[in-house]
Amino acid sequence: QVQLVESGGGLVQAGGSLRLSCVASGSIFSTMGWYRQAPGKQRELVATINRGGSTNYADSSKGRFTISRDIPKNTVYLQMNSLKPDDTAVYYCNAVTLSGFPSWGQGTQVTVSS
Repeated sequence: QVQLVESGGGLVQAGGSLRLSCVASGSIFSTMGWYRQAPGKQRELVATINRGGSTNYADSSKGRFTISRDIPKNTVYLQMNSLKPDDTAVYYCNAVTLSGFPSWGQGTQVTVSS
């Protein structure tokens, strides 16, 4: 059974930093990543990373966020710098198995105060 456990969310002032972590278990994963959902908005991509280390970022994340991955630990990280109030959202970890099955974490709240 696939399980994703996120941590690292919280309250931070604008301009601050947070680091999110997601530990996955129960399978081997091809792509792992982060998505977010703000109140009243659809869930959107933040960043993804595959087993080869190739990354994909949303335009809003580029230059401020960095995704990384520790394959032996089945863990994906999201370093978020220069945070803005618009980054306030629930951040969800996503992991796709080698057979293409996606799973989601329960989400971690990130709140950026102005």
